[in-house]
Amino acid sequence: MTTKERIIEEALTLFSSQGYQGTSVKNIADLVGIKDSSLYKHFRSKKEIFDTIVQEMSVRMEKMSREYGLPDDQNPVEAAKIYEKITPEELVALSKKIFLFYLRDPFASRFRRMLTMEQYRDREIYTVYRGIFMDAAIRYQTELFAEMVQHKVFAAADPQTMAVNFYAPIFLLLTQYDQEPEKEEEALLAIERQVAEFVRIYKNDI
Repeated sequence: MTTKERIIEEALTLFSSQGYQGTSVKNIADLVGIKDSSLYKHFRSKKEIFDTIVQEMSVRMEKMSREYGLPDDQNPVEAAKIYEKITPEELVALSKKIFLFYLRDPFASRFRRMLTMEQYRDREIYTVYRGIFMDAAIRYQTELFAEMVQHKVFAAADPQTMAVNFYAPIFLLLTQYDQEPEKEEEALLAIERQVAEFVRIYKNDI
């Protein structure tokens, strides 16, 4: 890794363990093995490091979406056409992959812990946390499910309520099993049951 990449990695480790507010630039520099002055050659402030971490997470999420073949989240109409063809078993498998990305991926898991910890201390961090892990997910799924209701793939129901019913249990399971990696199989079984139940309730047999 380059020095800049090492700064990002070590900063995220510290932010996710002792908090953004509880971490100083000196703490980061010491972990990287450089002087404070050397760190400032790469980043003007701790805030710039944080912003870069957020940008990097966005890049990694997009990469994950491409690798898993997820539809473009900017085009719910086209996404609905793709999801219409997915079998319940394929939806379960895809949901497990996404769940494991946020649970296992070293960068994604530390990022989520950092935001979870700091959301109560910093309003801006709360806004980032809510935007990524709540608002964006629910908004996209609401638009997607609205299209699928219109196409009669899903039964007539409120799309936003459907989105919450799909996403909230998975988000809960992510929180529930975050500190218990030995129970990963239990978590995946819970994901399987949850997605299967969602399909049973809302999907039309057409």
